[in-house]
Amino acid sequence: MGFFGLFGKKNKSQETIVKEKETLDKGLEKTKESVFGKLAHAVMGKSTVDDDVLDDLEEVLVTSDVGVETTLKIIKRIEARVARDKYVGTSELNNILREEITSLLAETENNAAVDASNMEHDGPYVILVVGVNGVGKTTTIGKMAWQFKQMGKKVYLGAADTFRAAAVEQLCIWGERVGVTVVKQQMGSDPASVAFDTLKSAVANNADVVIIDTAGRLHNKVGLMNELTKIKNVMKKIIPTAPDDVMLVLDGSTGQNAFEQAKQFTAATEVSSLAITKLDGTAKGGVVIGISDQFQIPVRYIGLGEGMEDLQTFDRREFVDSLFKK
Repeated sequence: MGFFGLFGKKNKSQETIVKEKETLDKGLEKTKESVFGKLAHAVMGKSTVDDDVLDDLEEVLVTSDVGVETTLKIIKRIEARVARDKYVGTSELNNILREEITSLLAETENNAAVDASNMEHDGPYVILVVGVNGVGKTTTIGKMAWQFKQMGKKVYLGAADTFRAAAVEQLCIWGERVGVTVVKQQMGSDPASVAFDTLKSAVANNADVVIIDTAGRLHNKVGLMNELTKIKNVMKKIIPTAPDDVMLVLDGSTGQNAFEQAKQFTAATEVSSLAITKLDGTAKGGVVIGISDQFQIPVRYIGLGEGMEDLQTFDRREFVDSLFKK
């Protein structure tokens, strides 16, 4: 079983599973209303899926932040099914969409070039967290730390965003709140040095998980690449396999901006997983489907609220079920 497999349902009580499903349904409400409101309008008065319906469906998906490329892929698949089955009623469109979106997300999971969840080794499991300021990066780290702590894991956090006093302070507050160790240095210190100290201390104290926060500046690609490469190289001196996971945190409520950030970060470093935050209260939940498909990177977490437990391990089937729930 992979490291993230520890979050599997069999480790949760029935009450927790039900509560998480309710949070997911509630968090995706606005996206669902938006998508299905538009979809109902697109098929109004139509009995079969013809070219007009497909054109309208394309518009629905693009305006729901699924993204142009992924939308065209979905439309192509539906066209193939319509051609094959000869007659497809508009009443079947929801189920067909549901199946195609689920299979797209499954392909992403299977095709991901680097899937850190399958890696097992001695010493702490190291997660390097990247993303711009304001996407909920530090909050996501705090909630992850809390979840690992709930599982009985010893967690160390590294405050390698040394350019903002607020970032270090926020991480320390989370550390106190959750009850985990935070390793930090003076403001303006070399982020790689903080990462080195964190790993050294974590190994010496038999930690299970290390999460490193990095600077959220989307400065020029070369600068970002150099900084992250340096952090990785320094960490390898302590743990040759580190980092096990490079997790990109994106704010789902920004829609197309999140696509742009994913483009910048995947060009600068090898991102192996995604955490998409702030999906509650936004109609832009379709962004999860588009980003996951376009970048072929699995979504590890989705953020659905302020509570500690509102950072959920992403389950593609449950996500699509909630999205298409009548």
